[in-house]
Amino acid sequence: MKRVSIFGSTGSIGENTVDLIARAPEEYHVVALTGGRNVDRLAEQAIALNAELAVTCFPELKQRLADRLSGTGIAVAAGEAALLEAAARPADWIMSAIVGAAGLQPGLVALEQGTTLALANKESLVCAGALLMETARTHGASILPVDSEHSAVAQALVGEEIADVERVIITASGGAFRDWPLERLPDATPEQASSHPNWDMGQRITVDSASMFNKALEVIETREYFGFSPAQIEVLVHPQSLVHALVGFNDGALMAHVGPPDMRHAIGYALHYPERRRLPVERLDLAKIGQLDFRAPCERRWPALRLAREVMGRGGLSGAAFNAAKEQALDAFLARQIRFTDMAAVVEEVLNAMDGDGALKCDRMRLDHVMETDHLARKCAAEAVLKIGTDA
Repeated sequence: MKRVSIFGSTGSIGENTVDLIARAPEEYHVVALTGGRNVDRLAEQAIALNAELAVTCFPELKQRLADRLSGTGIAVAAGEAALLEAAARPADWIMSAIVGAAGLQPGLVALEQGTTLALANKESLVCAGALLMETARTHGASILPVDSEHSAVAQALVGEEIADVERVIITASGGAFRDWPLERLPDATPEQASSHPNWDMGQRITVDSASMFNKALEVIETREYFGFSPAQIEVLVHPQSLVHALVGFNDGALMAHVGPPDMRHAIGYALHYPERRRLPVERLDLAKIGQLDFRAPCERRWPALRLAREVMGRGGLSGAAFNAAKEQALDAFLARQIRFTDMAAVVEEVLNAMDGDGALKCDRMRLDHVMETDHLARKCAAEAVLKIGTDA
């Protein structure tokens, strides 16, 4: 019986992971489930999967969670320390689906146990890719990508040599505003940005899809996980979201991964790896689909892609600053403090300011350096939001 834990179980990735595990309860022993404010759903999941432990990130919600789980025998905990303790519990497979930089430390603690980390938290690699990969090597742990694009690349590389790869193409739906006139974008509202044409995801990642910051993070993630050079990594807008990635080899061949926009495929691949098992996902009818469309992304529409390439060129701790500034800018947009198009301006101002101060230099990455950079970037971004919001 495989021991599993799910970090971020009440989010979209977590819910899909719970769905797959619940379909074969005889195969899994659930060690820990963690979530945020939705403690009612967290309790439901813990009962359904007979988990050992349920953890909410918010200490003030511990009693409510305890009330929901009273008499079940399921342990309850809350807060950051409890999250890290849960990550240290022995498990064979851990899903890292906490959104944002908050997922970094639990992921590192899990890797220190020598476990397999199914990584849906792309921010960990963006903020501290070198540290994450080094920790996995040191402790004999494995990291399996769960983003649909990176899972697709990994599957296309099975049996292939990295040295034979010329380029990697990751696709993007283009999000809610892919066909909007550019002049309309400054007036886009959080509600409009929160509607994805293809994927069913949480609000934050859906808005990040509309701004293409999600794809910018994935470009950096591709470099950090696979080791490709920035020049090898391309982005194509693919409105149907059926081709998740393509890998081009030195003989001119392109290997494409094609599948429905259902995260259970990438999750299931990581959950069952190295086996490939039957999954409850749609089987595509290509004749009915008829055609697949691709186009180059416009960096005037999506400046986040340009910023991602600048981050890779700067190196050091610029990924941590980029992600922190992005998270702060997203918060400000959702709070209507800045416009949709101001998010990229906030991130760019933070990167330029911190790079000019020398705060992004780093000889050897350490967790305390990453956390300090995250803190400074958020402070700098808050100042930029005030300035840009006032100017707007």
